[in-house]
Amino acid sequence: MSGGVDSAVAAARVVDAGHDVVGVHLALSAQPATLRTGARGCCTAEDAHDARRAADVLGIPFYVWDLSQQFREDVVDDFVTEYEAGRTPNPCLRCNERVKFTALLDRAVALGFDALATGHYARLEATPDGPRLHRAADPDKDQSYVLGVLTPDQLARALFPLGDAVKSDVRAEARARGLAVADKPDSYDVCFIADGDTRGWLEQRLGPRPGQIRDQDGELVGSHGGTYGFTVGQRKGLRIARPAPDGRPRYVLDIEPVSRTVVVGPAQALDVRVLWGDRARWCAAPPTGPTSVLAQVRAHAVPVPARVVDLGDGQVEVRLDQPVRGVAAGQAVVLYDGTRVLGSATLTRTSAG
Repeated sequence: MSGGVDSAVAAARVVDAGHDVVGVHLALSAQPATLRTGARGCCTAEDAHDARRAADVLGIPFYVWDLSQQFREDVVDDFVTEYEAGRTPNPCLRCNERVKFTALLDRAVALGFDALATGHYARLEATPDGPRLHRAADPDKDQSYVLGVLTPDQLARALFPLGDAVKSDVRAEARARGLAVADKPDSYDVCFIADGDTRGWLEQRLGPRPGQIRDQDGELVGSHGGTYGFTVGQRKGLRIARPAPDGRPRYVLDIEPVSRTVVVGPAQALDVRVLWGDRARWCAAPPTGPTSVLAQVRAHAVPVPARVVDLGDGQVEVRLDQPVRGVAAGQAVVLYDGTRVLGSATLTRTSAG
């Protein structure tokens, strides 16, 4: 129970379904005050209070479990390491993979619980071969992308009570149940960056690392304070001293952390058609041979038709039927068969094809 309306209603629905329910809030920081406040995060002290009040209304036991060390090592430290290496990580996806559905679920099973229910908007379909993960009924709230890291064993112990719900109906249900979080704003951004300034937060941890900004021809066009302040596809905040000859805006095309160089160029140079990834995780059986799929490279991006090949050892190659713009190493590509989630991989490199 994060302290938001979604997890509160999810808990209420599993209570209504007749399950023996215990509410658990995750303490993800040894200093909760350093996380977001004002209902913008999901793991602050005020969120814990909101979750406890919701549990009281539902009449279920409530506990706070300290997973701050796991969160720091597997999400926060990973976030810093990835940006330092010139990649763009997805901390929410990593949190689901390593904290909520590994550390939390493992502890729950060890204590005798059967399943983990969350407020994620995604659907599970029961089949003789095991559960299948699908997109949510509400396309505006679908969170299947950040669940593409779950394995069949984890899905077998997961419950997503809001998969068939629309967000407005969830809020209305919360009001009807007397839950004070009914109108609480949704969490967003990176929960562990208190002021939302990712570049400043990284600079505090990595220090200034000045370097050069060059165009595709190698011409010096500006300078920067650290490659970790940039991501592929970025346009704003480049501080380029020399405009492009054609007057068109420039975008980050590549990040070279060793030489501390940021390469910029025109928007069309961001188009890619081939993706390579590692750390593949399959929600279903891995594909055998080239397989037609839908590939999605960002949480709310439009998926595009593609063909995926499982290269073995956690490596995949994805060839897109149409170019996608601004894809960065470190992001996840999540693969679908219609609405069904097949699996995901962390991007290592891309090509225009």
